[in-house]
Amino acid sequence: MERGKMAEAESLETAAEHERILREIESTDTACIGPTLRSVYDGEEHGRFMEKLESRIRNHDREIEKMCNFHYQGFVDSVAELLKVRGEAQKLKNQVMDTNRKLQHEGKELVIAMEELKQCRLQQRNISATVDKLMLCLPVLEMYSKLRDQMKTKRHYPALKTLEHLEHTYLPQVSHYRFCKVMVDNIPKLREEIKDVSMSDLKDFLESIRKHSDRIGETAMKQAQQQRNLDNIVLQQPRIGSKRKLKKDAYTIFDAEIESTSPKSEQDSGILDVEDEEDDEEVPGAQDLVDFSPVYRCLHIYSVLGARETFENYYRKQRRKQARLVLQPPSNMHETLDGYRKYFNQIVGFFVVEDHILHTTQGLVNRAYIDELWEMALSKTIAALRTHSSYCSDPNLVLDLKNLIVLFADTLQVYGFPVNQLFDMLLEIRDQYSETLLKKWASIFRSILDSDNYSPIPVASEEMYKKVVGQFPFQDTELEKQLFPKKFPFSEFVPKVYNQIKEFIYACLKFSEDLHLSSTEVDDMIRKSTNLLLTRTLSNSLLNVIKRKNIGLTELVQIIINTTHLEKSCKYLEEFITNITNVLPETVHTTKLYGTTTFKDARHAAEEEIYTNLNQKIDQFLQLADYDWMTGDLGNKASDYLVDLIAFLRSTFAVFTHLPGKVAQTACMSACKHLATSLMQLLLEAEVRQLTLGALQQFNLDVRECEQFARSGPVPGFQEDTLQLAFIDLRQLLDLFIQWDWSTYLADYGQPNCKYLRVNPVTALTLLEKMKDTSRKNNMFAQFRKNERDKQKLIDTVAKQLRGLISSHHS
Repeated sequence: MERGKMAEAESLETAAEHERILREIESTDTACIGPTLRSVYDGEEHGRFMEKLESRIRNHDREIEKMCNFHYQGFVDSVAELLKVRGEAQKLKNQVMDTNRKLQHEGKELVIAMEELKQCRLQQRNISATVDKLMLCLPVLEMYSKLRDQMKTKRHYPALKTLEHLEHTYLPQVSHYRFCKVMVDNIPKLREEIKDVSMSDLKDFLESIRKHSDRIGETAMKQAQQQRNLDNIVLQQPRIGSKRKLKKDAYTIFDAEIESTSPKSEQDSGILDVEDEEDDEEVPGAQDLVDFSPVYRCLHIYSVLGARETFENYYRKQRRKQARLVLQPPSNMHETLDGYRKYFNQIVGFFVVEDHILHTTQGLVNRAYIDELWEMALSKTIAALRTHSSYCSDPNLVLDLKNLIVLFADTLQVYGFPVNQLFDMLLEIRDQYSETLLKKWASIFRSILDSDNYSPIPVASEEMYKKVVGQFPFQDTELEKQLFPKKFPFSEFVPKVYNQIKEFIYACLKFSEDLHLSSTEVDDMIRKSTNLLLTRTLSNSLLNVIKRKNIGLTELVQIIINTTHLEKSCKYLEEFITNITNVLPETVHTTKLYGTTTFKDARHAAEEEIYTNLNQKIDQFLQLADYDWMTGDLGNKASDYLVDLIAFLRSTFAVFTHLPGKVAQTACMSACKHLATSLMQLLLEAEVRQLTLGALQQFNLDVRECEQFARSGPVPGFQEDTLQLAFIDLRQLLDLFIQWDWSTYLADYGQPNCKYLRVNPVTALTLLEKMKDTSRKNNMFAQFRKNERDKQKLIDTVAKQLRGLISSHHS
């Protein structure tokens, strides 16, 4: 029962589903019934659905058939009417075709005109569109043409600006045209071309300033010299920022050069022509000579192109290379001042350019870069100057070099570069300058001393007298009272040497100028250099003259007189230095002049040389002595050589009247002592083995001549018999032998008041031995003569006693 109900329920559901599907098929578009049919095929009631579908189709067919049967008559009527309309339509067609033919015939010209009008309107629209497009393209082409013109005229910075406008403003408006694409593709090439050309201009500029840096530096140093001269003229007037004034003047030209940093400044790179200036006397500014526009253009171009750092690195690298070339001195620089001047001009020119670049560009170079270059330049310059100045032996060249270095330092100091090391180096060169001066003055002194006649200066008139006194500080009231002609006591080398010392002081002072030294430092430098001149140069020159082999006693005497007067003049040299340095001698740490010591030493050397020279002359006369030691004849006059020697001594000591008393006395005493000693040696020399009493008598005559000379007082100032004491040894020895007073000698020997106190027993024994041998050899028959035998015994006895005295003395 339940199964039947369930089957019935399922059958109703299936029928309802089939009904729904059929309605859906009837109401749905044919293209969209696929899913509906798929649901039928997917179900299990396919057969029942087909039956249901067939039943529905039959129902529709029956309804169509009923519909057709109901409207059949109307359909027949409609077909009849349609046939009538077909005929009328054919007539209408024929009429329309006829009308069309007529219309076509009549409207053919109009169509032609309309076609022409159409073409005209089309052309007009095309022309209008073309004009509009050309109006867009013309500015592009004009800008491109302008760009090309600027490139041809080398106005690269404006060309770069034009290129920027062309690329960012004009080309985007017409970017779809092919020629614009060509332009766009060409823009990077144009940029590179501008970049390369501007770099080429920069290279030309760098090469130009490298070649002309000496001219730039020369101009800058002339400006510094003019400013320094002006400062010296208006030294008493207040100066505010005078050192910076020169630098400000140097930059005045660039007040109007702001435009030169813009693309409007298009002059060629290098050195400008300033030879046609109206005022030839005015020195142009150092920067007036240089056109810096290539640097500014290239800097702006690289900045716009975003390659400023590349440009800065390249510029600094090239300038460093140029700096090394500039700082390399020529090998022969030390030969002339022009070599140094050109070297300094190049360095100044280099740093003037760099200083201007520093102040007229922003960041192309900076202070650290400039300071680094300057430190390198300073070290290399100082090293080069030390090396090359050491080769210089001309003090004038050294002085000129010093002035050039000062100008070099002052010029660079104006531009803000520290130059203290240069002034420190000048102090080193000062020592070298002093050495070259000493060498020069050594030659001057040598020439003066060699050309001097070593005779007192004769003056025949008041004018000549004043001339000599004007050259040398000399005062002598006695000489002033004398009538003309008269003579100064000194020779010509005294005023000449004195004036040369003053010239040396002036030369030292010249070097100290502009070194920014205090008066005390200048005074100390001059005094030390003058001391070297006196103690080393002049002293050596005097000693060389004094030690010359052919120097005469007259010359030596005159040298002593001259040095005495030069010694007195030292106080005037002190005053002279004080006057030119304004430093009082009483100032603490003031160096004293050693001239007094120098001239004293020279005088003492001359005195010693006089003593030596006199002794040598005496020796030369003694070499002429020709004694016959074996003679038995008794002479009645002194030997000829000794007479000549005494005459020479008299004439010599007569010249000593102008010498200081002690010098003449010492010379006379020294000569007498040397003569006495030489005569004693002549008597006792080993070569004289035998002598006779007659020879002793002749020798005694010679000694008496010497004593007579001593008593005559050849030099005033000796006390009585003082000079004769030089011959006391000879006198007592000769008296002992001639008087044969051996008993007195032997008896009184050793007593302070004995008659023969100065006779040495050794000397007496030596001379006695010579006489004993003579007695033995010359008197063959002496043993047969009683007197001779007694004398020989006496000699033997005396000799024995003398030996006893000698042995007892030694013990």
